[in-house]
Amino acid sequence: MCCLRLARNHSSSVHERLIYEGWLLYDTGHREEALSRAEKSISIQRSFEAFFLKAYTLADTNLDPESSSTVIQLLEEALRCPSDCLRKGQALNNLGSIYVDCGKLDQAADCYKNALNIKHTRAHQGLARVYHIKNQRKAAFDEMTKLIEKAHYSASAYEKRSEYCDREKAKDDLNMATILDPLRTYPYRYRAAVLMDDQKEAEALEELTKALAFKPELQMLHLRAAFYESLGDKTSALQDCEAALCLDPNHSDTLDLYNRTQEQATRSI
Repeated sequence: MCCLRLARNHSSSVHERLIYEGWLLYDTGHREEALSRAEKSISIQRSFEAFFLKAYTLADTNLDPESSSTVIQLLEEALRCPSDCLRKGQALNNLGSIYVDCGKLDQAADCYKNALNIKHTRAHQGLARVYHIKNQRKAAFDEMTKLIEKAHYSASAYEKRSEYCDREKAKDDLNMATILDPLRTYPYRYRAAVLMDDQKEAEALEELTKALAFKPELQMLHLRAAFYESLGDKTSALQDCEAALCLDPNHSDTLDLYNRTQEQATRSI
């Protein structure tokens, strides 16, 4: 935010200042005002940055077909404007994501491949997603391997690649993700679920407890409560449900679990 304010204050033109103001507004939750700044900037000068700001802001919602079409047009307009490879790679990556959401997988793959041609390495993940949706898991796995080989920070890449391989290889990838970044919570949840399936209840609970020690996350509290319920430890299940409901009092799955466990505890008295 400090950098955006400095950029705004040192802008060399009105249309550039409007773009930085738009990002400041977007980042502080003022979406409509951000769109207004982008449109004003476009009216002064058609630029990559203004079209990208408008597209990014519009895309930050549940897109219906008409809105998706508008975002695609805006990103295509952005790509026609002069810019550097880093920004164009990001635009191609975003465009690929919109195409995936619209079910246009071939167009999405073309976007990701074009992004990779200009060294935008994050596009490997998008292309892997396309292959996975097409049920080409080997190709998806290979694409994520390319990202792992290139990425300076690869914990998230190992975590994502785990979705495209068999169970044992997935465990290896998630263990590596934890070694590289012990504060990522998904590997703990996955290992806990596998251990529970293998009837290693104590180890499953230990995995969740490790993660909850550094991040009291709603889904992990709910999962541990469900594990406790299945083991007949109603007191611990209720405690975890209460903790989860402190984070989100309206979480329906936790409310159902809490009410069910309370009824069981009452009947057993």
